[in-house]
Amino acid sequence: MITARAAATFEPVGRSVATARSFVRDTLQGWGFTDVVDDAVVLTSELVTNAVVHAGTAADVLCLRTEDAVRIEVSDRYPEREIPLQSSPATMGSPDREGGRGLQLCAALATRWGVDYTPTHKQVWFQLDLPDRPVGTRAAGPQLPLDLLPVTDGRVRVAVVQIDRAGAISAWNEDAEELFGYVAEQVTGKPLTDFAAWPHTPGTSTGIADALRLSRWEGSYGIRDSGGRVTPVYASHLRVRDTDGEPSTVCLLVRDDERAVLQTPLRGPAPEPGTLSEPHTADPFEIFIGSPAPDDLDGLLQRTVERARDMLDGDAAFLLLATDDETELEVRASTGLPSARQRFARVPVEAGPGRYGSARMPAVHEDLTVVPGAVPLLNGTGMRSVVTVPLKVEGRLTGSLGVAAEAPERYSNEEALRLQFAADRIALAVESARLGELERLRRGSLSFLVEASDLLAGTLDRDQTLALMAQMTVPTLATWCAVYTIADQASEPYLSYVLHEDEERIDGVKALLTKVDPPDPVTTPGARVWAAPSEAAHQAALRTSMRNLGLGEPMTVGTGIGTTLATASAVGGETVVLPLVARNRVIGMLVLGKPSDEHFRQEILELAEDLSRRAALALDNARLYSERMAISQSLQRSLLPPELPQVPGVEVEVIYRAAGEGNEVGGDFYDLFPIRDGAYGFAIGDVCGTGPEAAAVTGLARHALRLLAREGFGGPAVLERLNAAILDEGARSRFLTLLYGELWPQEDGSAVLKVVCAGHPLPLRLRQDGTVEPYAEPQPLLGVMDDLELYEQTMTLDPGDVLLCVTDGVTERREGTRMLGDDGLADVLTTCTGLTAGAVAARIMRAVERFATDAPSDDMAILAMRVPGLED
Repeated sequence: MITARAAATFEPVGRSVATARSFVRDTLQGWGFTDVVDDAVVLTSELVTNAVVHAGTAADVLCLRTEDAVRIEVSDRYPEREIPLQSSPATMGSPDREGGRGLQLCAALATRWGVDYTPTHKQVWFQLDLPDRPVGTRAAGPQLPLDLLPVTDGRVRVAVVQIDRAGAISAWNEDAEELFGYVAEQVTGKPLTDFAAWPHTPGTSTGIADALRLSRWEGSYGIRDSGGRVTPVYASHLRVRDTDGEPSTVCLLVRDDERAVLQTPLRGPAPEPGTLSEPHTADPFEIFIGSPAPDDLDGLLQRTVERARDMLDGDAAFLLLATDDETELEVRASTGLPSARQRFARVPVEAGPGRYGSARMPAVHEDLTVVPGAVPLLNGTGMRSVVTVPLKVEGRLTGSLGVAAEAPERYSNEEALRLQFAADRIALAVESARLGELERLRRGSLSFLVEASDLLAGTLDRDQTLALMAQMTVPTLATWCAVYTIADQASEPYLSYVLHEDEERIDGVKALLTKVDPPDPVTTPGARVWAAPSEAAHQAALRTSMRNLGLGEPMTVGTGIGTTLATASAVGGETVVLPLVARNRVIGMLVLGKPSDEHFRQEILELAEDLSRRAALALDNARLYSERMAISQSLQRSLLPPELPQVPGVEVEVIYRAAGEGNEVGGDFYDLFPIRDGAYGFAIGDVCGTGPEAAAVTGLARHALRLLAREGFGGPAVLERLNAAILDEGARSRFLTLLYGELWPQEDGSAVLKVVCAGHPLPLRLRQDGTVEPYAEPQPLLGVMDDLELYEQTMTLDPGDVLLCVTDGVTERREGTRMLGDDGLADVLTTCTGLTAGAVAARIMRAVERFATDAPSDDMAILAMRVPGLED
């Protein structure tokens, strides 16, 4: 028999879902059906969502009361929308899908449910049976034998103690005198903390002084009596104002073993239908979350806030997780709030005023407009009342769960207890999922840093290092990145590189950053927020919008509101700066940014800090390498001769290849210079070893040859004096192989040469008939013996003849066990008949390079001189 009914219609807008929840809650509470309110609100929320959001029609909600049950019908105007049959649960789809989840909940929570069709409506209904106990009973315990009842010492005494705003006792009743042995005159005006023995709960730092400032509080502590003994008490605190508006706290105290007099019993939602006969099979976690539970942390947190919102009929809910050091809470899930703006935002646990100063305890704010900023997360959201509870695992704070409503005074201690009961159900599962995610992040971070280190160590090029730094951070760590470099202590930071995950945004971001003063180069480690780019982007977007509306200066050619707004969106989120510190000096800054209304996760910032340290060292190494290479190349260029002179009647060509990356000059050298009218000196040599010592001998040899030859000394005298100069270098000396000669072009087209070959590969002469022969005799090398007896050999190059001089890097070119050698070089030279000097040198070099696939391991120098033939 139906004893009461209530009906309402809700428009197809998102806000209707919350309104429908309120309607059902108010109706059932008015009927006294508080035991089934939570299940009814959850099911109504899902069914109305299906109607107004997914079906897109108005929803009619009808509540029917009978003597032992309540039936709720939800109708929409979309009968064509297919409903899965009850007999085919497999067709309902995943519980994480939006469609069909309400029907799964009906099957799980309702005693009975069904679907009715008419030509114009579709109706989904469910029935919840009432528990068999008197309506209006909030909590009750079973009858117990007398020996199991709590023992009291005489009559039960309730001490009433009032504390003023300074924490001092202002009232002390007779029961307090009996319990603790002090008369009122002995304690009035003294702080309660002088008498309280506060047992800190493991993992918390809240003390009695903190508890006295809360609007409501229940818990245990001790009071030292007049004999010095500690009496355990159970207390209920209520914060009030007197007639003058002064705050004070009323404390009701009983002996701890009599706590049932004051303690508010914890009450969870009624058990789901079908579980009363088998209570041991009910999983409290699954009762709240639903089955199957999401297997990922984000899904679990999102399901949690949705269930909490529905359970307390809220307009919004949020869940924050504590950082590793428990000093901050990070927003990880929310519903009914601007999630993009809030996700990964961080608020302190203890520091600052307001709600998060007591994050370790349940708290209720009946009207946030009275205490602005009490819950930083809700600033500017329109929420008026909020209840928050901690998530704890083994006494350690792991997070905070909150539900908020747009109306004031929606929540009281009753809702806080219910929400805390739910939080206790899920805390362990959330912490387990969080630790699993953290472990995956750390493993991924380790792999990321190893790969980053390998990439950064693989280059010593500054520009490539800058590019790698940016490419490793975007999009893995940030949406966009900028790198500032500092040349020296007196230089200003310079914007060296900009990268955005969308290439079309790079120019806009770079242009914006060039108009913003760079961040200050501080050595303090860690990421710090930099607001300048976001503010500049929003100002630029505002000016562009005003110009587009004709309210400002006309837009210049090439600019547009789309580009500016896109840039503002790209850099409008959180921007952080990490210093690049190497060798105790700031050499730059790494700037990471998010798009509008996004924040960085703490784990990402820690990973970015590790990367910045490695990148700074790599960038500084590239700088030092570049400076060293510039100095080295400048020195090496000074060892090369200036432009070779033109020798009348003789073609001259030189090819030089220094082994090693970045080398312009090695141990080999060459020279060709005028001595006097009609005479020219030439040389080709090889200094033993590499490095500064070899370079010093190279410079000494080249300049000494020129100086001594122009002083009129002949070839043997020049080399003997050079040998003495090398030996004078002492430990820095290096032995030297050298081919030195003097050249005199003749009027008949030939050329006369005088040559001294001191330990150097012999020069080869190519005749016009293709024959090749050595053109000198070997003599001792320089830099080994004091007394050298050298001699020169005179020869004539006829028209068409070629003289080829090489260093041992040519003849000792190897491929495995094979070596080119003197014979191989001679074979190549026989194919060069009729070629110019340049062509001869090029063919020799090409043959040497093709002889082996590996890069040359020794320097190579080729000097070719040819006397033109009569046919030329």
